[in-house]
Amino acid sequence: MEIGSGPLSRYHPQPSSQVHKVAMPPKQNVLTEFQTVIKEIFFPDEPFRAFRGQRSHTRFYLVLQAIFPILEWARSYNLQKFKGDLIAGLTIASLCVPQDIAYARLAHLEPQYGLYSSFVPPLIYAFMGSSRDIAIGPVAVVSLLIGTMVQNEIDPSNKLAYRRLVFTATFFAGVTQFALGLFRLGFLIDFLSHAAIVGFMAGAAITIGLQQLKGLLGITNFTKNTDIISVMHSVVGTVHHGWNWQTIVIGLSFLAFLLLTKYIAKKYPKLFWVSAIAPLTSVIVATFCVYITRADKEGVAIVNRIERGINPSSAHEIYWTGDLFLKGFKIGVVAGLIALTEAIAIGRTFAAVKDYNVDGNKEMVAMGTMNIVGSMTSCYVATGSFSRSAVNFMAGCNTAVANIVMSCVVLLTLELITRLFKYTPNAVLASIIIAAVFPLVDIPAAILLWKIDKFDFLACMGAFFGVVFKSVEIGLLIAVAISFAKILLQVTRPRTSVLGRLPGTLVYRNVEQYPNATTVSGIMIIRVDSAIYFSNSNYIKERILRWLSNEEEDLKINSQPRIKYLIVEMSPVTDIDTSGIHSFEELHKTLQNRDVKLVLANPGAIVTEKLHAAEFTKKIGEDMIFLTVADAIEMLSPRIKELL
Repeated sequence: MEIGSGPLSRYHPQPSSQVHKVAMPPKQNVLTEFQTVIKEIFFPDEPFRAFRGQRSHTRFYLVLQAIFPILEWARSYNLQKFKGDLIAGLTIASLCVPQDIAYARLAHLEPQYGLYSSFVPPLIYAFMGSSRDIAIGPVAVVSLLIGTMVQNEIDPSNKLAYRRLVFTATFFAGVTQFALGLFRLGFLIDFLSHAAIVGFMAGAAITIGLQQLKGLLGITNFTKNTDIISVMHSVVGTVHHGWNWQTIVIGLSFLAFLLLTKYIAKKYPKLFWVSAIAPLTSVIVATFCVYITRADKEGVAIVNRIERGINPSSAHEIYWTGDLFLKGFKIGVVAGLIALTEAIAIGRTFAAVKDYNVDGNKEMVAMGTMNIVGSMTSCYVATGSFSRSAVNFMAGCNTAVANIVMSCVVLLTLELITRLFKYTPNAVLASIIIAAVFPLVDIPAAILLWKIDKFDFLACMGAFFGVVFKSVEIGLLIAVAISFAKILLQVTRPRTSVLGRLPGTLVYRNVEQYPNATTVSGIMIIRVDSAIYFSNSNYIKERILRWLSNEEEDLKINSQPRIKYLIVEMSPVTDIDTSGIHSFEELHKTLQNRDVKLVLANPGAIVTEKLHAAEFTKKIGEDMIFLTVADAIEMLSPRIKELL
């Protein structure tokens, strides 16, 4: 036996005791196969398992429990859990009230609409959501998205028409989310890659921060565009006549205070409450200072008026026909998908920490329902907020009752204390937004993307620069386009590799990864690392032939025996279609013309069944299909000796 040390060296293996043949899987009828495919696509979590063998009244209760998860966990609810939820609810309420007022301005809505959106949606989610930790309400990214997209259609100065389009978009955001959950299509949002989301969120955070320069610097005439060039032109162009120094002092002072509290909370996790109450504290102190100094008389812009009372009905304001109906549909679908992606990511993050499951489809139905109802009760798109959810988690929440407590506090705010916000300066609201979106710029995540996958980093940067230099919609489009491009690239150009035997074993691995792996004289082993479909079958055939041609050239130069058998290792090949089989038939014919025999190793059950159905196994010979590469080498090596 001749064993070398490099990937091109040759050896002759010793025979083992037994060689196994590849077995044909049990034959399935078409209906069973179709049912299996449908189940794996739409019902991988087997949602109907709990209904098996149950009585009709039990099944009815299980249906209600599936729709309203509160019926499940409420049975074990107790006073101890309520104490944790009460503290958490009060804590996130202190954070959400000032944030809601600020985010409403980001969406170009009056302040009360932000508070409305933290009253009704959290109540509905508490009954229908499956996450224990998500805090529901308006968020910065979705507020910006709604504000910019609706502003492109209707000028915010036309308050009624603008508001109606926002409610229409919110309705269709809810319909989109509800439909995805009802028809179990949640896997569609996974097409927006993590890398694209990192870039999009960072770009949105920068854009949101730049938009707040208007309130932070006291600028009156400010661009309606969101790109960085337009914003900086507005800022620099008004430096001598448009800035208000009192506003700047207020804004920068409270921004420094908010960032300091965030730093304290991050360094000392037990002091999370310092950061949580900082926005409300800032609003109270800033409002009091403006009131006693009457800084509003000196050009400091203030909130002025927040409508008192709970959510009025807005069902009659939704556009049901016409051009604005279609525009609302388009905006709603985009906003709904972004809101859903953010919420599910947040829910899964905290569920992993507490070791429980978040049902993605239930989340979609819950989010959709709350936004549909919200659109009819003067709310705009609400979703899970990362900052509030983190505070909720740190405050010790146990269930979604924390959302109910928060909602009750918002109700009291709407009914009793909205007048107290009259002198709240816009500068402090701007500082609250900047501090809130600051963590969305995740530089360590971007660095990690660069280290792991350069294409992922490209997707991240494409989304980031698209948002910052053009618009939120363009950035989102770039993010989706690059995500799909990566999928297409991986599907159409799968990896293939030459295998060699690890010394002292019967294991065959990539010779580039393991340079000491040895190859067999007269035999070449190639592994295909993908399912073989119409989109990649021709590439795989050509890549295999290119591997073979390169190897034969090297053998000819080194005066070594030519290749007689080409083994295709198929264990990573999860499926093959008719185009894939056709490409293998062409590969077989080409190899025959070159006096090389095609050998298959370890095809899976589905692949084996399809190869037999196409009678491809007869063309290459049943004796040319092996259970493992080692078995193939053992059987073929004696034949190679005879030929050499």
